[in-house]
Amino acid sequence: MKILMSIFIVALLFSCNNKEQQFTPSFKLVPSEKFLFKSFVDCNMAEAWIGDTLRIFAGKYGEDPVWGDSKELEFASGKNADEVFLTPAENFFDPVMPPNVKPNEIGLHGAVWFETVYQSSKDPSGKTLYAIYHNENYPATLPYNAASGDGYIDTLWPQGLTDVSSAAAVCRIGVMKSSDGGHSWDNKGIFIEDLQPRMILKPHNNSLTFAGGVGDPSAVASGEYLYLFYGEYGYPGEYKANQYDSVFEASGQCISIARIKISDLDNPVGKAKRWNGKSFDAAFNGIGKPIQSLQIPASDKGGAASRAGGNFHWGPSVSWNEYLNCWVMMMGRVEGQKWIGDKIYISFNKNKDLGIGNNSQEWTKPELVFQKPGHILWYPSLQPLNTEEDIKAKRTCLRLGKKARLFVKDMTPDHADYISEYIIEFEKK
Repeated sequence: MKILMSIFIVALLFSCNNKEQQFTPSFKLVPSEKFLFKSFVDCNMAEAWIGDTLRIFAGKYGEDPVWGDSKELEFASGKNADEVFLTPAENFFDPVMPPNVKPNEIGLHGAVWFETVYQSSKDPSGKTLYAIYHNENYPATLPYNAASGDGYIDTLWPQGLTDVSSAAAVCRIGVMKSSDGGHSWDNKGIFIEDLQPRMILKPHNNSLTFAGGVGDPSAVASGEYLYLFYGEYGYPGEYKANQYDSVFEASGQCISIARIKISDLDNPVGKAKRWNGKSFDAAFNGIGKPIQSLQIPASDKGGAASRAGGNFHWGPSVSWNEYLNCWVMMMGRVEGQKWIGDKIYISFNKNKDLGIGNNSQEWTKPELVFQKPGHILWYPSLQPLNTEEDIKAKRTCLRLGKKARLFVKDMTPDHADYISEYIIEFEKK
């Protein structure tokens, strides 16, 4: 009898667990009062709780020969999310940042944007932070070095965003560290990048954005690893003008994933591995495989990132949802030159451990969240609310509950605002 009862209990528990995993994540948008973020935003939001203070980092820092040098990477602090997001611009603070070095020197080149902050679990003060940053360079700021293979050759270089004389940028992803809660930062180096042979040049590249590279990342911790979701914009092989294939290019682009051991964040260069289609075994500067379920098929106008008519998802913002017990990814969609797109999408992944088997790839087909015709929508991000539950749980953009505030960078010819007009509420079906 005891054996039969044990079997019954095990079977019941298995059934309950299976039932729990069979739900379908769903959502609805609830209009809310408009929240206008008062500082410059051109990236994902990066934030962490330092004790009882929520700190948010936004903006751009560094050298940029096309758009101009910038010192707009700033932070604001508050007792809750609403207080931080409504902070007046004059109350933001400038952190101490590492200086840019000359083109032929080792160090920080180009401009950086903080996209995610990982907070070390080993520091009880909460002040040890690792910023995952988007980095942009040009042949002028990072010229080609034949010995190392780093940098770019200014030959047949594609046009950038401003005019025919501007150069397209190349994006990379790096790591900085702070030991004082974000007041000052040290550069630890490049996490992941694409090298010169994968740059897409004239006459094929007419996107007016990137020559190639990896960027616009979002990073989450799972087990002993930090998993990096990012946009892949380079050629999935060596670019050769006489062998260029736009269909082949598109097959290697969209949102990709890499990972690095959290213990390697203090010395990250060369340590990350990309997903190669079967496992995390492609080199940090090698060729990986994008998440197939997030790619837009040609039948739905999907195309290469370097082409004027290319359509692809980009700009992932990933969070763990404690109500759904699954991962949530927000993203944009490019639908033309200059990163034009007026839609925001969402995808789900119910595998908590991203390191097992194919778990990191099992994202649902992106669903349309909302569209705003006549606008350009970038950098969607879910943020905690000013509720007792969210404050007590110290939720951030990386860990959320049943309800979250949806922010997006909303641009028209007349304005460029980082705003929230909706609460997103999740359900299980």
